[in-house]
Amino acid sequence: MSRVWPDDIFDALKKADVKQVAYVPDAGHIELIASCTGDPDITAVSLTTEEEGIAMLAGAWLGGDRGALLMQSSGAGNCINMLSVPLHCRMPLLMIVTMRGEWGEFNPWQLPMGQNTERVFQDMGVYVQRANHADEVGQVVYAASQLAFSSNCVVAVLLSQRLLGFKDWSK
Repeated sequence: MSRVWPDDIFDALKKADVKQVAYVPDAGHIELIASCTGDPDITAVSLTTEEEGIAMLAGAWLGGDRGALLMQSSGAGNCINMLSVPLHCRMPLLMIVTMRGEWGEFNPWQLPMGQNTERVFQDMGVYVQRANHADEVGQVVYAASQLAFSSNCVVAVLLSQRLLGFKDWSK
């Protein structure tokens, strides 16, 4: 099933002049990851854990490139300690987070972080934007990129689980 909003995110990243994308493989980001890895102007790097992406993108920024970190909400907890680097050094960080543990979740292990990602990020000092509808995703990501890169702050865009679709494992 092809979705339009991953293309809208890719267009927003290109418009924001993002040159590096760090990601932990995720089915919710599969189309966006494919677009990034297929673009010769973007260096896309697969990570083993989300906090590696924060370090990578700090280095990208110091080297003159803009970057974005793609991850799932379950990985947000892995980033808490490493978020101190961009927060205290006033480095921009744009995170695009596919949500789990929300609408239609089938996996109880996803509930704790999914229900608390926004609050945890806010408690850390991260600016949180949320996209709940496909037609707003591109604008939300572009606006978040402008906030991150013009204000040297950390911004997370949370992509609602409704965007990803309901997974019915009862059949």
